[in-house]
Amino acid sequence: MTIRNVRDHGQRFRPRMACLKKVESVMLEMQDPKTGVKSQPQRLVITTIPHAITGEDIVAWLTNCYSIEAEEAWALGTMLVAFGYIYPLQDHKRLVIKPDASLYRFQTPYFWPAQQWPVEDTDYAIYLAKRNIRKKGTLELYEQVQYNSLHKWMNHKWDFIVMQAKEQYRAGKERKKPDRVVFDCQERAYWVVHRPPPGTVSAMDYGLERMVDPNTEEKQTSDFFRRIMIFTQQSIMRPRVKSSVSIGALVKYSVTYNKHDPFLAPCLPSNPWVTDDVTYWLLNMANVEIPTKMRVERWTFSFGELLSDPRGRDDFRLFLKKEFSGENLAFWEACEDLKWGTAATMNDKAQQVYKTFLTRGAPRWINIDGKTMEVTVKGLKHPHRYVLDAAQTHIFMLMKKDSFGRYLKSPVFKDTQKRAICPDQHMFSVSQLEANARKRRPSISPIIVRQLEQEERARMATSGPVDITQVMSKLSNKGKEVPPSKK
Repeated sequence: MTIRNVRDHGQRFRPRMACLKKVESVMLEMQDPKTGVKSQPQRLVITTIPHAITGEDIVAWLTNCYSIEAEEAWALGTMLVAFGYIYPLQDHKRLVIKPDASLYRFQTPYFWPAQQWPVEDTDYAIYLAKRNIRKKGTLELYEQVQYNSLHKWMNHKWDFIVMQAKEQYRAGKERKKPDRVVFDCQERAYWVVHRPPPGTVSAMDYGLERMVDPNTEEKQTSDFFRRIMIFTQQSIMRPRVKSSVSIGALVKYSVTYNKHDPFLAPCLPSNPWVTDDVTYWLLNMANVEIPTKMRVERWTFSFGELLSDPRGRDDFRLFLKKEFSGENLAFWEACEDLKWGTAATMNDKAQQVYKTFLTRGAPRWINIDGKTMEVTVKGLKHPHRYVLDAAQTHIFMLMKKDSFGRYLKSPVFKDTQKRAICPDQHMFSVSQLEANARKRRPSISPIIVRQLEQEERARMATSGPVDITQVMSKLSNKGKEVPPSKK
């Protein structure tokens, strides 16, 4: 029943195929006659459905097989339904697992996501036309809208679509009633997954198509072997450490971050990937006013961890301002902006950084050694993204060795640590989990998030305090200007 060669299907350029292959292996285990989920004929209204399973049995099997909690098993079962590997027999439009006596069936491999991709509009039009014939014109509201839209768009071949729909409807009436009901449920579940009702989040959404197939085998040319030789030489020259040292470092890292990994330790107040509750995201927003205790604790692990957190960087900036060394962090952030910014503004940003931090008499001059300054000034003649790496590394190490230790002992950090919150764990009932799943909405685009962050940064810059050094520098330069001679 499994798909033997997944890489040959239409979605081969997408990394999702690796996920689908793992899901298919789970489905094969669940359908095993000896160790899988037990199925039996179940009565649905007046029809007996063969090989039906209950949502309670699915959640119990996932819990026992993978040694996970009931909430996580419920989330995994809901994912299987959302991808179309399991479909409900009663509530067709709600693609969630109900851990009760609700009836489900395993989807036939013909309708698995990896089999047919992308879904053709012609097939959907035939399906809607067949349902329109069966229901005598009484379709769902969203289906009626899609039916009218496809009829208008495919008017040139609508006779062919109606003919195919009538043939499929006639062939379906020749089946036995249980088989006909099962096939109708399978087909409806397939189209609910790939053409979901409005307001429903589709698990089949993905990004743009890749233009290059990552599975193709590269031709063994001279350039191919040259790159292999360069890679091998670099690997040989790379410094090595003892396996005991590397394993010890890995163990230390795992022990340190174990409680802070949301996939290994419980999230507080709840796991958003399981419960669809966004409280965890709200408490851990980039510039939240009061951080959590777990977040503040991560700042003590390393200086890089502190700088990678926008909230921790704001706290560290406040400490540096009190020590009159805020220009170091400002220079580091300017280098990051140059490194990850757009190419069109790269030259202007490099010159602005030089005038603000490096040139003689700069308003926010930083203290770096002569050799690093010489390398940096020489590179600024032909600026690129990494032209300030040497100076940035120097300032980074200076802050790490000198300022970071004092920050952890400062009243600024202790006050933030004291005000940090520790949310209580929130346990959800089954009805609440279902309500959260219905409220699920797609996340905001990263492009929009970046634009909002830039707007917030610009707003804070305009409303922030005035740097007195810049003002005094401008006044002194203005006083030095020679007035024009009077004729």
